[in-house]
Amino acid sequence: MKNLRTLLATVAIAALTAACGANADETPHVVPVSATADAPATAIQTAVLSGGCFWGLQGVFEHVKGVKQVVAGYAGGAADTAHYNMVSAGTTGHAESVQIKYDPKQVSYGDLLRVYFSVATDPTELNRQGPDEGTQYRGDIWTTTPDQARVAKAYLAQLRASHTFAQPIVTRIDAFKGFYPAETYHQDFLLKNPDYPYIVYNDLPKIENLKRMLPHLYVATPVRLAQNSHS
Repeated sequence: MKNLRTLLATVAIAALTAACGANADETPHVVPVSATADAPATAIQTAVLSGGCFWGLQGVFEHVKGVKQVVAGYAGGAADTAHYNMVSAGTTGHAESVQIKYDPKQVSYGDLLRVYFSVATDPTELNRQGPDEGTQYRGDIWTTTPDQARVAKAYLAQLRASHTFAQPIVTRIDAFKGFYPAETYHQDFLLKNPDYPYIVYNDLPKIENLKRMLPHLYVATPVRLAQNSHS
């Protein structure tokens, strides 16, 4: 919920624990590798994923090998409602999302989904992630090609069959409907605000988990959307 996110900027980490309960890093899983291979491709590909606050999603995928660009934005609704204040109401159909440009010669779509399920989101949380609640924080995989749909559906079936998670997986798979970049001040928010309490508590642990749990997919130097941004 947006009001909570604003509040978190003004309170201490100890207060965050009391307000939000468990850390967003409460149950990281290294999920199995996707058993379904991507179709061969050489051109830069686009993935769109939703799953909680886009600050953390962008921050995580900016540290993934083969990723060339990550944009925070909105997916699932109409262009005229793709605005932060409107999306925050939870009535637009949009979800906070990231658009990921990646090199399939370096990282597969299945690899991106492995990062997504392992450290970026909790796929068992319905219409929420960590302290953020509402349909705008739902887990949703927006497939931009038929091959992405094939891989994503097979991967969810694989994870469900293997009982990788103790609770049911509620992440959705939907056909891509459009992506709308978020306001400039949201872009590279984690990189520009590493000491922001919400980031410290909810999102930096995800990057540490990526480094620790999936080191072959981690790169230390993030790919920044704004080349002149600084941390």
